[in-house]
Amino acid sequence: MWKHIAANGMSFLIVALIAAAAALGWGKNQWDAAGPLETAAFFEVEQGDTLGEVSERLEAAGVIRSAAIFRVGVRAADRSGDLRFGNYEIPAGATMEQVLDIVTAGGPSSFRYRATYVLRNSGSGQLRLSERVPGTGEVEEIARFAYEDGIPEEYAALLEQEVPMIYRLVIPEGLTSWQVVQGLLAADFLDGEIPDIPVEGSLAPATIEVNRGEDRMELIAEMQAAQERILADAWENRAPGLPISTPEEALILASIIEKETSVPEERGRVASVFINRLNTGMRLQTDPTVIYGVTNGRGILGRGLRQSELRGETPWNTYVIDGLPPTPIANPGADAIIAALNPDETDFIFFVADGTGGHAFAVTLEEHNRNVARWREIEAERNDGN
Repeated sequence: MWKHIAANGMSFLIVALIAAAAALGWGKNQWDAAGPLETAAFFEVEQGDTLGEVSERLEAAGVIRSAAIFRVGVRAADRSGDLRFGNYEIPAGATMEQVLDIVTAGGPSSFRYRATYVLRNSGSGQLRLSERVPGTGEVEEIARFAYEDGIPEEYAALLEQEVPMIYRLVIPEGLTSWQVVQGLLAADFLDGEIPDIPVEGSLAPATIEVNRGEDRMELIAEMQAAQERILADAWENRAPGLPISTPEEALILASIIEKETSVPEERGRVASVFINRLNTGMRLQTDPTVIYGVTNGRGILGRGLRQSELRGETPWNTYVIDGLPPTPIANPGADAIIAALNPDETDFIFFVADGTGGHAFAVTLEEHNRNVARWREIEAERNDGN
């Protein structure tokens, strides 16, 4: 009898071992086999996610076939604590091991949707929504809009579904502090108030990646800290003999240079004109300072300057005052600050638009008058063409 029982027990154990081995082999095959994804897809590991939560969502999203097998494989590899929150692109047919490698790698997130918000001098901004096509690396723009014109359906649907996306904030050079503040306040993806307009010139233009819900004042503080660093470094490496006695004066001059030219290679020449004028006691006579005195940096003038405005006395009208105005007239970028403190060495005293987006420079008034006459001919031709 006991022999019979023992034989049956041994048989059961053998069957159990065979079944376990078969199950283990099947599980290993599932772990190593190509996954069910037919096309690449994006997957988010949220901060604080557990292995169980991630595995269930991977199965629900069709990335893996079995959440249970995935959990067993992760634990067998002793990688349960290696999950890193972020957004990841999972390639088509990824095995469970490949999926594990991806969601534990960390590093920059790969968002399918990106919203690039560009601040404008009107005091608002334009949002450009783009989609990264899974598996191709290509990026396609799917919407472009200003908030005052209404939110398009494509963007509204993503917000309603709480689809993860990364936001890119673009603050161009040459905006006033008021324009930056208005643009930030218009952005639906930022939080918090901005109680006061920052000091003019104190904000470093930049392109910043932000997450939805970031605080506006924290962004302001980051831009101010960055501008302080840029100015301090440029001041430390300034050219000798400049007619500028403080970093604050350098920032004022840099803001004028920023508003006078959008051509990068011209900044040093424009700076040299103003430096030469300061050295000889000539007035700067630059239109952007007059415009700032009219608008106080709030919005755009939207028309040409009147003769009464060119003659009008404001603290910023460099046709009337000597030397630099009392404050910057915009927030200059690093290149304009560097140009102000390391200008080209020239004899230029004058410059005027040349019709190409750049300027014609001159040493003498006679030469400058010829350049002005040519510019007026170009303006007349353009007006006739309209």
